[in-house]
Amino acid sequence: MRKVILFIALCGFAFVASRYLKSNSIAPPSPITANAEMQQASADPNALRDGDLIFQTSLSSQSKAIQLATKSRYSHCGIGYKEGKNFYVFEAVQPVKRTPLKRWIARGKGGKYVIKRLKNADQVLTPSALAKMKTIGNQFLGKNYDGTFEWSDNKIYCSELIWKMYQRSTGLEIGKLEKLRDFDLSSPVVKTKMQERYGANIPMDETVISPAAVFNSALLMTVR
Repeated sequence: MRKVILFIALCGFAFVASRYLKSNSIAPPSPITANAEMQQASADPNALRDGDLIFQTSLSSQSKAIQLATKSRYSHCGIGYKEGKNFYVFEAVQPVKRTPLKRWIARGKGGKYVIKRLKNADQVLTPSALAKMKTIGNQFLGKNYDGTFEWSDNKIYCSELIWKMYQRSTGLEIGKLEKLRDFDLSSPVVKTKMQERYGANIPMDETVISPAAVFNSALLMTVR
């Protein structure tokens, strides 16, 4: 009889304990949380290599105008940098600088981004080529952002930085150069931004390289 009572008591304890653990367990992450964790997990050395190009939709005041004028989702870009065990994005903002990868990703719209890589990166981006690319990039470090998109080295904007670093270190032109007049300048949003930047004297023949042109370069493949 004692054994029966003891067995019943143990069963009761196990039942109560299981209910308690279930009610106090950590709930599985929601789809939104899980997605955010996947984004964070991809922001590591396995997702980005030295010399990769990374694109996002910027939250800057000019982002919408760039998207409309270039007919592209992406309005900002940079180059992946590895320093020691850490990854950075070398980018032309105000001023040109290196930004930790996770911080760069978090700064874009929805934390979303795309990584592109030279199709023959293993052959072209040798250690010496990457060292040369970084040396060229360091010449722009600390320079002011170019809000009027002029084709000079005095100031510089994001896609111009990428294009010049690649062209001067490897001889490759990542993206087709265009003139300002080649873009769709018909939107009121674009017109307002152009008026703000140039006034009545819009330099229609200025050479420009857009994030969209770099993104769509046939020399690149999508990594992520």
